[in-house]
Amino acid sequence: MGARLPLRPHRRRQADHKILTVTDEHTREALATPAARRITSDDTVSTLEQVVERRGSAPTYIRCDNGPELTAEALRDWCRFSGTSISYIEPGAPWQNPYIESFNGHLRNELLDLESFNSLLEAQILVEDWRHEYKHYRPHQSLNYQTPAAYAHQWHAQHDPRPS
Repeated sequence: MGARLPLRPHRRRQADHKILTVTDEHTREALATPAARRITSDDTVSTLEQVVERRGSAPTYIRCDNGPELTAEALRDWCRFSGTSISYIEPGAPWQNPYIESFNGHLRNELLDLESFNSLLEAQILVEDWRHEYKHYRPHQSLNYQTPAAYAHQWHAQHDPRPS
């Protein structure tokens, strides 16, 4: 498929919740935003497996920072077995991962800085609702003012036609 998935855990200090954000660099789709009290490398692999199951194939590569949940052997093994290359950004160089940094900035400014979550379940529901809105209802200038979901649908129809 040629998808590129940047990964970066977003740490929410106030409520001690963490959010693993997975986006497609080409379509700008927000593919997963699981929230948890902590995110391990096994959680990261599980999230990637869920994304692959929904999309039908593993990404060509993933780009991520150097957090412990992203540098562990579990993720490297998953990448090796799935045929996915992994590209780590340099420590302290978030500009090397601009799409996920932009996404995380929107998530932080539009939800995390405005909400005080009373529970992990509430955080999970609100983050997932925000992800769904971002993917399906928010047009992007870089996508010719289409939503990420609409752009992805159009792109696949033109470049990856599958018989019905």
